[in-house]
Amino acid sequence: MQVAVVKQQPEATAARPGRVRVGLRALRGWRPTIRRVRSLVRTAVTSFIVLAGTFWLMPGVNARGLVGLLGMVVTVAAVGALLRPLLLALATVLGGFGALVLGAFVQVIVLYVALSLAPDTHVANLPVVFGASWVAVALAALVNWFADAGTDDAFVSETVRLMSRVRRIEERNGRALADRGAKAVLADPCPEGLLVIQLDGVPAPLLRWAVRAGNLPHIGRWLRTRSHRLTAWHTGMPATTPAGQAGILYGDTQQVPAFRWYEKDSRRLVVTSRPRDAAEVERRLATGKGLLRDGGVSISNVFSGDATDCLLTVSHASLPGRSTRGYAAFMTSPYGFTRAIVLGVGELIRELHQARVQRLRDVRPRVSRGGAFLALRPATTLLRDLNVSLIAEQMARGAPVIFCDFVDYDEVAHHAGPARPESLKALEALDQVLGILERLSSEAARRYHLVVLSDHGQSQGATFRQRFDESLQEVVTRLAEDASGDGRAVAGASGTAEEWGRVNALLTEAVGRRGPTAAATRAAMRRHTRDGEVTLGPANEEARHIEEHDPATVVIASGNLGMVYLTRYPGRLKRADVEAAYPLLLDGLVAHPGIGLVVVDDEDGPVAIGRRGSHRLRDGAVEGEDPLLPYGPMARRDLLRHQEMAHVGDLVVLSVVEPGVDEVAAFEELVGSHGGLGGWQTEAVLLYPSGWHLGTDPLVGPEAVYATLVDWLDRLGLRKPDVEAELAPEPVTPPVAG
Repeated sequence: MQVAVVKQQPEATAARPGRVRVGLRALRGWRPTIRRVRSLVRTAVTSFIVLAGTFWLMPGVNARGLVGLLGMVVTVAAVGALLRPLLLALATVLGGFGALVLGAFVQVIVLYVALSLAPDTHVANLPVVFGASWVAVALAALVNWFADAGTDDAFVSETVRLMSRVRRIEERNGRALADRGAKAVLADPCPEGLLVIQLDGVPAPLLRWAVRAGNLPHIGRWLRTRSHRLTAWHTGMPATTPAGQAGILYGDTQQVPAFRWYEKDSRRLVVTSRPRDAAEVERRLATGKGLLRDGGVSISNVFSGDATDCLLTVSHASLPGRSTRGYAAFMTSPYGFTRAIVLGVGELIRELHQARVQRLRDVRPRVSRGGAFLALRPATTLLRDLNVSLIAEQMARGAPVIFCDFVDYDEVAHHAGPARPESLKALEALDQVLGILERLSSEAARRYHLVVLSDHGQSQGATFRQRFDESLQEVVTRLAEDASGDGRAVAGASGTAEEWGRVNALLTEAVGRRGPTAAATRAAMRRHTRDGEVTLGPANEEARHIEEHDPATVVIASGNLGMVYLTRYPGRLKRADVEAAYPLLLDGLVAHPGIGLVVVDDEDGPVAIGRRGSHRLRDGAVEGEDPLLPYGPMARRDLLRHQEMAHVGDLVVLSVVEPGVDEVAAFEELVGSHGGLGGWQTEAVLLYPSGWHLGTDPLVGPEAVYATLVDWLDRLGLRKPDVEAELAPEPVTPPVAG
């Protein structure tokens, strides 16, 4: 991605400005330009069409004749031009949750003021105006969609204006520092930058096929013009986002054996979608060598990678503050928050249609696509556009390295299937995002090099429960019945909790703030708040049940990876101890038709046991039929490394892999899953500039991706030596609420 090199001014970090000063700076950043005037003309034409449709649809709002409608168009344009800079300044002052709430009412405020000032217009009351404003937003999104031929030109233009304002503010801040005698660098000695985009859950084979089919025009162009190269990397096990990001951002996966796990020493369930748990795991990972430690920015990730700025990061549970202009601008722009809401509603309608088509055509395998997923799918559209705005602002500021995770494909593929049409549509939308970022890079303060990767893939298949009418927890309960001797039951954690991570992070930050919006959020979330942390979804109930009942056996599911913990015994049990304590458990699991293998620690090290044979992982000795064959040539290495991780279960279970189709049976109710081995779930993507070299080829494990990214940062001059980094100020790490 070739962009112009622009001089970068330092951020005004000497002193944090007050709220009023921040708002005044945001207001002064607005300038009338030719581009803005052209935009206002287009807005006027769009407003005429939209208002005519709104007045026709809303009986409580009326304009007298064509002259009154034209006057209304002029009034709306003028009021919007005057009020939006003021509202942007207010959103900048509010920051965080306040800006989000204000964003929902920006269009209402503009329309209500305009209707009040227009002499030939009658409006019934405020609720009618609220409804009319959202009808107008929906019609405007539809008109702009037709005008831009379905592209994001209007959104891009608005974002480019944001970047121009940010750069002017940064330049003014730099001059102010220089005038006060502060040390200021007028031209950054390193004009290079690195932008890393994570396409969550995209398998390498699927991406290659989509490129060959011509469905990803931007990635396809980069590959055909040889500006970039595409390779696959092997994730190993567990194939999850927390493990992938732990390895990619810190070079360490030893602390993350799955998406969730049980810790015998503290007798608690750890779920990485909960902000408090993610923060605790990050403290174990952080050694000062994070990928983003040297002024980097983390956006929408699970962990921060020692970033200086963390935006929408689960482990920090923080909304962007008032210094994040991209967030405020997105919330107040007509092409930002309100547009994303309308597009999200469109996604909701599309989801209802697609789910109905699956049912009518009897597409299998399939799972229910209602409930929480139906509510969360529109949120992916909002988060995607917000991520673009935040990335654009950081590029305009000149952040040396930016790492952002886009979860769109992963969320849809979990419920629709990895290669189904709706999942491919989500992948095409992400390709469009990459094209947008390429266009926005012309306003960047550095020459950003774009790297695209995924943290894991996905595998398809009917779930374990669908195939055998019982869950893994129910199988373990049946086999371990009465073996505990003290009546304690078997408990488990297999609910689909991954999609709740960022929602919980946002709400946790919101309830920890002060003010009326925070108080309203606390009141609404009281039932789901514990010790200052909001945990929607099944994770909190499962953790609470395990904590309160202290079961003798805990069963954990992450895709087609299951772990069984025998909690009465400290440490990890040997095979003989398991068989003595639970005589039916190990043999019963191995004999089950839905289970491909069980790994247990033996006298000679861990061994993988299948129905017709076993494989000693340490020396590779096989007895009978090798149970690892369906899981690929890297299975022994993956299972052995997994056994070396902290807090692995006494028994590690992998579901069966169907030969010929590579389908797995997830222990969660997801038709597209990841976490274990089998199918595409361990085949991830790495797209990087041509001429750059990989540390090893092929790359095996997220630690190898970390080493490669660090090497690239070194070559770009963006990585400080470890000794120098240790002497530098610590990255800002806001505490988790509560």
